[in-house]
Amino acid sequence: MTRPSPAQCEILADPEALARRAAEWLLAAARAKDGVFAVALSGGSTPRRLYELLAERPSREAFPWSRSHWFWGDERFVPPDDPQSNFHMAREAMLAHAPVPAANVHAVPTDGLGPTEAAAAYERALKSFYGAEQLDPSRPLFDVTLLGLGPDGHTASLFPGTNVLTERRLWVAAVLGAKTEARITLTYPALDSSRQVAFLVAGEEKHAILKRFLGGDAALPATHVQPLGSLHVFADVAAGADS
Repeated sequence: MTRPSPAQCEILADPEALARRAAEWLLAAARAKDGVFAVALSGGSTPRRLYELLAERPSREAFPWSRSHWFWGDERFVPPDDPQSNFHMAREAMLAHAPVPAANVHAVPTDGLGPTEAAAAYERALKSFYGAEQLDPSRPLFDVTLLGLGPDGHTASLFPGTNVLTERRLWVAAVLGAKTEARITLTYPALDSSRQVAFLVAGEEKHAILKRFLGGDAALPATHVQPLGSLHVFADVAAGADS
């Protein structure tokens, strides 16, 4: 076991109920925070409906868009208009349909530089936003970090057996060779610098891995996410039954 405290797990009826509950939770977190509200978004298919709901009424009118800033936990090293881009998905589902100031969207740069340079550039952007070179445990970088759970136990682009799992100095790193395309990912120090982390998990194919994750299986990269604040899991019945 590596987790200092158990995850708060909610099991919802289906993916639509999961998305609605997560949207309600994120809206409440944003409205409860005074001043700047910083979110690290997840890619993949599960959070898409959550993003759509935030950009629809009534959330669209209630969300504090002007003071919210949007980052990404990881990104495929593809152009920003590529269908595989996590930025592209979030833009199509939410950012293009809500009153989001352009300056509040902090995408991973993937044009005109290599993966390692892109990771370094994104780390500089995070440090500029944060206003310091070192993370302070009393002042989290993110208010909310949204994450997924891969069938192999990965989260963001922290894949089993990759060197990035031991990275503790960098906030952002390039992941080469784990997948066909390079990935840019936040490291554990950056992901952990969160007031709240929420894993969104849906589908029967995630059932076995979610059970291992909730049991604290240290072999899974996702298990080693240890936020400064609270850890939540929103799962549908197919993934979370008997968890």
